[in-house]
Amino acid sequence: MGMRAATRGSAAVVPTPCSALRGAHPAARERMPKADSRQTLARQWELLKLLPSRQPGITAAELTSRLSGLGYPVTKRTVERDLNDLARLFGFTCNDKGNPYGWHWMPGASLDVPGLSLSDALSLRIVEEALRPLLPAAVLQAIEPRLQQARAKLAELAPGNAQARWADKVRTVPAALPLLPPQLASGVLDAVQDAVLREVQMEVQYARAGERAPQAATLHPLALVQRGPVSYLVASAFDYPDVRLYAVHRLRSVTVLEQPVRRPQGFELDAYIASGALQFGAGKPLRVRLRLTEPLAALLRETPLAADQTLGAVRRGVCTLSATVHDTWQFHWWLLSHADEAVVLAPAALRRAVAERIASAADLYGV
Repeated sequence: MGMRAATRGSAAVVPTPCSALRGAHPAARERMPKADSRQTLARQWELLKLLPSRQPGITAAELTSRLSGLGYPVTKRTVERDLNDLARLFGFTCNDKGNPYGWHWMPGASLDVPGLSLSDALSLRIVEEALRPLLPAAVLQAIEPRLQQARAKLAELAPGNAQARWADKVRTVPAALPLLPPQLASGVLDAVQDAVLREVQMEVQYARAGERAPQAATLHPLALVQRGPVSYLVASAFDYPDVRLYAVHRLRSVTVLEQPVRRPQGFELDAYIASGALQFGAGKPLRVRLRLTEPLAALLRETPLAADQTLGAVRRGVCTLSATVHDTWQFHWWLLSHADEAVVLAPAALRRAVAERIASAADLYGV
């Protein structure tokens, strides 16, 4: 039952109970299934990635379970055979001082062969489209080989591995009406990303919505935010401390300067977004009371408007909602989109503003 456990750079013979399988009669060993060789190599690669760097290690049973979770349904016997075969080539061994026995990398050894695990490839494939508009061109160019490698690995494994086909089965779609992304002036996005990354000022020509003639401005870029199909630059202008949003597609030209940006005191991107700035408008907290139809109330019970939302009981097909929201254009648009299902009861100014918009729309339709 004794067995040699070869390690990298060493021919030492270390009998261990973990290697008993290799010492068995060949007829007793489980026959290798006639699987595609690429699938076998991929499975063994994942196995090597799963090995911990220290004792007590991981058992063959645990490895079998994790490999199954990664889309490689194998028996414990197959995993044991892989471990014993791979231990001849790589610097890992079996801890035989406890029970059950655990496999781990030897001190100073690790899996340092470049490559992507299946989970890495799957993660990159799923987030690839979201990453592209956010990453600087230099960074995107640097990781493009990894993105290509992820696509190739999943394509190779897809026929025999359900996990590799996961990216073909999930999608993210916008909740609002999908719009096509705007066209950007040549070189603008690269210049903006460069300025944001290096934290230097920009001289720009910016055309506001509805205006054809652009205006010159010196901007202090702070961050980039992707909102649906539109990229927004978060920045302050000239010497003003106010932080504003600039649609990147409205930048007609950008010249990157070498002067460092002046960052407004206390600015934090997450806090800025949480304030409702990306919903446009002042974004001040607003306590509202609405009368809702039963179908809309049912929807808002599942997806509330705010954390402090309360919904009354439904009576005669309607109920009352109270919540604290951000006073933004986005919220006003939401109210108008549900004009026949949600009636503003308070505050009075909001009720009057919505009523005027509805009356204006009715006049346009000749109602």
